[in-house]
Amino acid sequence: MVERVLRAPAQYWLLIVMWIRSVLAYPASFVLMLVGSTLVNLTDFVAVLMMFSHITAFGGFTFGQMALLYATSSMALGLADLITGSVERVGERIRTGAFDAYLIRPVPALLQTAADGFALRRLGRPLQAGTVLAIALSKVDIDWSVARGIVFVVSVVTGAIIFGSLFVLGAAFQFVSIDSAELANSATYGGQALTQFPLTIFGKEIVRAVTFVVPLAFVNYYPVLFVLGKPAPLGLPSWIGLLSPLVAAVMVGLASLGWRAGLRRYRSTGS
Repeated sequence: MVERVLRAPAQYWLLIVMWIRSVLAYPASFVLMLVGSTLVNLTDFVAVLMMFSHITAFGGFTFGQMALLYATSSMALGLADLITGSVERVGERIRTGAFDAYLIRPVPALLQTAADGFALRRLGRPLQAGTVLAIALSKVDIDWSVARGIVFVVSVVTGAIIFGSLFVLGAAFQFVSIDSAELANSATYGGQALTQFPLTIFGKEIVRAVTFVVPLAFVNYYPVLFVLGKPAPLGLPSWIGLLSPLVAAVMVGLASLGWRAGLRRYRSTGS
């Protein structure tokens, strides 16, 4: 088991290299798609710019602080989408019976599903997030310390892991309900739309749900509150953002269990 886990990164890399080579065979096309993807994603931030052209704060957050929330949320989703986003296509593979091929190869089915159709153009979202992050850091005044620096960097990784786990859980559910990709998207892409804003603008029930049910608040909101020195909602301790790595580990465990349960339920089409 440990040996399989250690081999997984190398196996995944070998799989995606094939797709990367096919894309880079047409470099001009790839560059145009990447630039287009980045610009399209940047238009999302235009709404924030327009909003702050009329106000100075939103939900207790200044423009720089809002940009920081937006950038960390978009970066986390962008990395998760790049690495694991292809798993949402598993329903199509199950429907056509193509998933059978994944089960007879000497590579874990999850790695094959995640690497299938690897789209390098998805780098557009992380690039967009990096641009917004540079703007945010130039606009926000943070009393940096070693702890805050570590939490900030680690939160981007753990946020991507949480989103990636949600991608896998959504894929696992498609073994039960094949046409449920959009339901999973509501937790991933919809979750990114939620976490790019201060959660205090939503009702307490929603804050509780994204804290204790689907822990989207740990993607970036609680870590950013810790970095900015802001109090947490619901009377929670200000250091709750430090729990993001633990939450990410729990989500990985749940995603693993969900995927294994889906595989056990899988029945080939016979074709």
